[in-house]
Amino acid sequence: MKIPFRTPIWRIVGLGALAGMTAFAAAPAAAQTKLLVYTAVEADELKKFKRVFEADNPGISIRWVRDSTGIVTAKLLAEIKNPKADIVWGLAATSLMLLADRGLFQAYAPKGLDKLDAKFRDAANPPMWVGQRAWIAAVCFNTVEAAKKKLPLPTSWADLTKPVYKGSVVMPNPNSSGTGFLDVSSWLQMQGEAAGWQFMDDLHKNIAWYTHSGSKPCKQAASGEIPIGISFAYRGAKSKNKGAPIEVIAPSEGVGWDVEAFAIVRNTKNLKAARALADWSVTHKANVIYNEEYAVVAMPGVARPVKNFPAGIEAKMIKNDFAWAAKNRIRILDEWRKRYDSKSLPKKK
Repeated sequence: MKIPFRTPIWRIVGLGALAGMTAFAAAPAAAQTKLLVYTAVEADELKKFKRVFEADNPGISIRWVRDSTGIVTAKLLAEIKNPKADIVWGLAATSLMLLADRGLFQAYAPKGLDKLDAKFRDAANPPMWVGQRAWIAAVCFNTVEAAKKKLPLPTSWADLTKPVYKGSVVMPNPNSSGTGFLDVSSWLQMQGEAAGWQFMDDLHKNIAWYTHSGSKPCKQAASGEIPIGISFAYRGAKSKNKGAPIEVIAPSEGVGWDVEAFAIVRNTKNLKAARALADWSVTHKANVIYNEEYAVVAMPGVARPVKNFPAGIEAKMIKNDFAWAAKNRIRILDEWRKRYDSKSLPKKK
């Protein structure tokens, strides 16, 4: 470039520096990997998990796609030939087992897997799915609304079939809700199929409606919309901690439960990032966060009591045959739909 004779030297240097600065400013920032994650974890927890994980992994940004367990499972089945998610995270182990049998996932052993309780992981080596924490059935009982109707405190599942509770109970539809499915599958396992379906026939007489969310029955009980909601302990404890006039009950016969777990989708284009989330999810740090809201987590020695969880609830967790539940899931749901779906609330469009 020909510089005019009278151009000051400071201006020549300044123009060169400015050009360099402009080029530097125009350089693109390091690209972030956008990780598409399907989940059924409660919406009020997801911001916390996203914030902490992304702080530990600044090159990865999580995009959640969240719905109830049954809805997420149905979505994944519909996409089985052309999966869209990179990883499924915080979905029922029974759903993941069903999906794994259909070839949706790829095996991966996260770093630190050996530190987890064996019942919180797939037995294969490397595993197709790995668990994070247990969510456990419970009954939310609004003491104020119950007093108005002179309803006694139920202490067992059998109590809920008594005529005094007619129209005063709600529970989740198992076709939509993982909580609903763990209820139904646990009743069938505890009582045997014939007695289990008879129990549900009797319970159905007292049901006001079935929801499409596992947490909604407890939310409705907490707000006084209904006296009794069959839900899960996390939501009951959270509602009571906020001042709701409810008792959170673990029925005496035992309670159903499932494992929130994750699995990497077979054709993800973001395998490195998906594995990073898997690795983070089995860390001591992640398990401590799980324990902030859930009393039973995958890493032994981490869990501390959670305020207003039913006392001794872990001892009431049934011996759950996840393989049986996964194998029979579709048959059970079809039978439930034929018998009881008439009382289900309309689904949101």
